Amino acid sequence: MDRSEPRAEPLGGGAIAYVTQTHGFGADAVLLAHFAAPKPGARSADLCSGCGIVPLLWCRDDPVRAVDAVELLPEAAELARRSAEANGFANLRVFGQDLRTLPAAFAGQYDLVACNPPYRPVGAGRESADTARETARGEAGCTLEDVARAAARLLAGKGRFCLCQRPARLAELFGLLAAARLEPKRLRLVQQREDAAPWLALVEARKDARPGLHVEPVLLCEQGGVASAAWRELYKPFCP
Repeated sequence: MDRSEPRAEPLGGGAIAYVTQTHGFGADAVLLAHFAAPKPGARSADLCSGCGIVPLLWCRDDPVRAVDAVELLPEAAELARRSAEANGFANLRVFGQDLRTLPAAFAGQYDLVACNPPYRPVGAGRESADTARETARGEAGCTLEDVARAAARLLAGKGRFCLCQRPARLAELFGLLAAARLEPKRLRLVQQREDAAPWLALVEARKDARPGLHVEPVLLCEQGGVASAAWRELYKPFCP
């Protein structure tokens, strides 16, 4: 099977996303899009955008919303462009660029920056022989520090930075955010079941904000062996 052959995945509300076996999306991107939901009129950007799922979900809910997506891998960026065109999201711009070298014109232009970054640090875990897959999942293309610095540069004063990460890296993440003048303000952990450890952390930080972290109730994916009410509500738009 050709891993590069695009296929259309339904996003609900008549929207679709073009994906491939290499460039797809999972629950973490859906959770991040919901957690970070832009406020009306906000200038928004999505870093490490992959095939564009987070901005596509934002535009699904508001088709005229202005969003910029930044993605290093040309194949993934092209999928995001194709999806934006297919859905008629004229205000979704896709930039095939390295977030570490974005032009000065991007600086201070956004009220919200989101990112579903690579989770695995360089040298940790098993590397993939697929270069594109490795760049998407490991920090070969950019580190967590690079992401924090880029977000701080792009945000206007008091702007929001939302991202997801493995809970094991929360201490490291909070230190990097503080060094970039991004104060953690909101945290939500996601668990598969009541008796399972959290598998994902959703974090919101604000640029140049005062200290004070609000910890939201844990989001359970399952309760009593079935999808939780919160999980069903989250995925309701995907249902025909």
